[in-house]
Amino acid sequence: MYFEDYNDRQRTFEQVYRCYPTTFIDKPQLENGDKIIMPPSALDRLASLNIDYPMLFELENSSTQRVSHCGVLEFIAEEGMVYLPYWMMQNLLLEEGDVVRIKSATLPKGTYVKLQPHTTDFLDISNPKAILETSLRSFSCLTTGDTIMVAYNNKKYYIDIVETKPSAAVSIIETDCEVDFAPPLDYKEPEKPGKPAPLAAPPQAEEPVEEESKFSPFTGTARRLNGRPAEASPSPAPAPLSTAPKARAARAANGAGSSPPPLLLFLLLLLLLQHLLQLRRLSSHQGGSSCSDRPTGSRRAWRRGEGAAPIRAVAKDPPPQPPKEEEPEFKPFTGRRYSLRD
Repeated sequence: MYFEDYNDRQRTFEQVYRCYPTTFIDKPQLENGDKIIMPPSALDRLASLNIDYPMLFELENSSTQRVSHCGVLEFIAEEGMVYLPYWMMQNLLLEEGDVVRIKSATLPKGTYVKLQPHTTDFLDISNPKAILETSLRSFSCLTTGDTIMVAYNNKKYYIDIVETKPSAAVSIIETDCEVDFAPPLDYKEPEKPGKPAPLAAPPQAEEPVEEESKFSPFTGTARRLNGRPAEASPSPAPAPLSTAPKARAARAANGAGSSPPPLLLFLLLLLLLQHLLQLRRLSSHQGGSSCSDRPTGSRRAWRRGEGAAPIRAVAKDPPPQPPKEEEPEFKPFTGRRYSLRD
């Protein structure tokens, strides 16, 4: 086990250098990619270790614990120095002359990458997919959390590496990788149009309040028993319907059960009037028949017994008979007579 670890350490390249941007050696084109410039001694060391190709390295800022990955382009830097793209130094939070640890690494080939542009201007390019494919040819690997720079039409576009599969750092050399885009950082969803406020309904005219109907019993023209119209007499104002139940309740509480109901009194009164009319008619018929049986003349005599002298009666004028009243056209209570005993 000790020998295996020793052999692994012997086959791993690891060195510390001071970093500077690539603009210090007049190679600004290196900004469009992830390649670095290393000293010639590093090439001799790598050749003796039989490092796998393509050569990939892990960069680490020990002070901030930031890690990234890159490839190598040339071995022409001064000893103890290394030149990095400026955007890579920004990812590692490195300044000019800071110390960076470089270690050889082996990365799997990427199958999925999710990118997020910083601005929506990148999506306004006529064909962003083709521009991205062309720019990624200058890259050897991608690391989750890094921000790469894509130059197009004299403008720099920064893109975040949101996710990589199958690991946090993948190689994109000679691989078929699926690329997905997240919404740009400055993207704002369009505001949904607010619902139009409902039109105010026109004020409706207040409906007139319906007055409570009042109960008016025995309406119509009053007539007497002989058919003639009766003189108008002031009738008491009918009580509103709302007070009728209260009045009935008050009568019931005061012992209304002791007096007969009004309907029964009214029927008794009708029967009494009918009986009186019948008696009146009978008396008028009997009076007429007795007058017709008596002898009439200027001198009449009546005897009270046998042998009695005749008494002469002084002829008197018959008493004036009252004019016969005309029978009214309206004859109430006609028909069969009933008594309370039936």
